[in-house]
Amino acid sequence: MKDQDQISIAGSPEPLDSSVALLDSATPQAVPIPKDMDPQVERATDPTESTDGRLEAYEDILDSQVGDTNLSRAKNVEREVGLRQIYLKFEGGNPTGTQKDRIAFAQAMDALRRGFDGITVATCGNYGVALGLAASLAGLRCVLFIPKGYSVKRMKEIEGHGAEVIRIEGDYETAVLRSREHAGTHKIYDGNPGGANTGLQLRAYGEIAYEIYDELRDAPAAVAVPVSNGTTLAGIYRGFLSLYRRGKTSRMPRMIAGSSHGKNPIVHSFRMNAESCNDLVPERIRETRVNEPLINWHSIDGDQALDSIRGTDGWACDASDRSMLAYSKLLREREGLSVLPASTAGLIALTELHRKTPLPGDRYVAVLTGKK
Repeated sequence: MKDQDQISIAGSPEPLDSSVALLDSATPQAVPIPKDMDPQVERATDPTESTDGRLEAYEDILDSQVGDTNLSRAKNVEREVGLRQIYLKFEGGNPTGTQKDRIAFAQAMDALRRGFDGITVATCGNYGVALGLAASLAGLRCVLFIPKGYSVKRMKEIEGHGAEVIRIEGDYETAVLRSREHAGTHKIYDGNPGGANTGLQLRAYGEIAYEIYDELRDAPAAVAVPVSNGTTLAGIYRGFLSLYRRGKTSRMPRMIAGSSHGKNPIVHSFRMNAESCNDLVPERIRETRVNEPLINWHSIDGDQALDSIRGTDGWACDASDRSMLAYSKLLREREGLSVLPASTAGLIALTELHRKTPLPGDRYVAVLTGKK
């Protein structure tokens, strides 16, 4: 492993300078829904409108605002790390600045279709903002369960979307259980990972694979993804598996996972060669302002993510807070992208793999899951 105080870029250690530390408070900023979508929003939220009419309007919003994010070649990063043809899939182009919009809007539409008037999830921040926006545009109540110990920097945005916030004792996993209980008791839609709607969530993230294919016209050699619960990586894998089985691609990409140093069950289980995704000890998990989007003692879709990595001869590794801060600085200065530091964990895993075992000339994609 690299020294925790330095990051090796193009083979040379680069000390973390004091200016990088300013990035640890990076927070995605939402992009307002354009005014020209007001007629669709009005129709989708109108309780007197037919369900079919509301769904038609909401689908227009989803199709025009969510997904189809930018894929660009990172030539300057290539020069730094000595690996050609790195492409960056920047999920910061979604309305609230992260990939979470994909599942939030998909589930809000599903809730509307199935006749629910509300939706609930547990969140530590970004998913809550995404679901708050998605629910507000569908005319749905949104109830968010947040652990009391978590500092949610985007609370004003959450409240601005009209979401109800319930603070609970315990960790994220406890918040998921409370949210599920609330969904059952109050007969509202359960949007949490690992539940009955897992298939829908994986399909929503599978759209990332389809968009990469549309740009490259084949699967890349590898796709690197930051992991927390593992849903995003497992969904991208499912998308490429569908493309491969239908003969659209000539191969399956290797799935590469990156996460916070020693604080994610998927990476830990891969490194330990465990048969399944094993939980970590909750008391040993420490949240920082950098690693918060990545850490878990229990990865809800961890088994599916681990199977995706192993089934493609993929790889997983840790990323320190300092490395993530340094890579976010690199992307800002060399590629003009302002990314959430935790979002760089997949890219770090890809470049670390190349450092250990030089990768052949090909095309590689790193998914950046959020913007500053």
